[in-house]
Amino acid sequence: MKEKNMLHVLKQSRYTVVLSGVELLRENGYPLLRDGDESYEIEKEYGYSFEEIFSSGFYSARKDLFFRFYKEIILKAAAIPPGKGFACMKRLQDYGLIHSIITRRIAGLEERAGCSSVLNLRGNVLHNKCPNCGRSYSMEYVKQAKGVPLCEDCLVAVRPQVSLFGEMIDNGVMTRAAAEVERADVLLVLGSALHSPLCSQTLQYYNGTNLILVTESEHYSDQQADIIVYGRSDEFLERLVEEYKKEEKGQ
Repeated sequence: MKEKNMLHVLKQSRYTVVLSGVELLRENGYPLLRDGDESYEIEKEYGYSFEEIFSSGFYSARKDLFFRFYKEIILKAAAIPPGKGFACMKRLQDYGLIHSIITRRIAGLEERAGCSSVLNLRGNVLHNKCPNCGRSYSMEYVKQAKGVPLCEDCLVAVRPQVSLFGEMIDNGVMTRAAAEVERADVLLVLGSALHSPLCSQTLQYYNGTNLILVTESEHYSDQQADIIVYGRSDEFLERLVEEYKKEEKGQ
């Protein structure tokens, strides 16, 4: 389907929800920390796998090493600014073509690009709290702390507001995600296969008529989609923005 026709679908939609997947991060220059060379380097440097060290058990038992890893790996990656995919997502939201965004990614790229109505199923690195008094701390506070970042009031280790391995997603967050997907008549899946955790946790609530999938690789689960676009999500979003601007100028 050409972008002009795709744009028509979005314009006719009462409520469009985006599922923002991992391919958008890769397109944005983020390292794939659980796969490939990065995972081997992490285990070589820290003596543990990504899943082991970025876990609730490790946070509880080995805070020094956990925060060394968190600052050197997780927050270093999070310093990469949002690129054109997220900027175009923001533009489409400004045009009224996207109403809310759901993601499992913790980098907070959608928020940093200026998007609103973003639901992070696993939280994001922008938010940190003292588990004792609830005082909030910025990502910069955690990054700049020497060793374990401590609450200035309680001297208790600050807790990143992200779901670590071994933890369940908050029921309240999942309830909100289910309500958003159920409300949508158009569901735009960007950079994620339909069998991924992001989709498998949410698609069961979708009752609309236009499930649009944009992904780089073919998979047998693609057949669940009503419309399929193979390619980069950031380039797809950029083409939609350009087509919208052309229509607004009457071209």
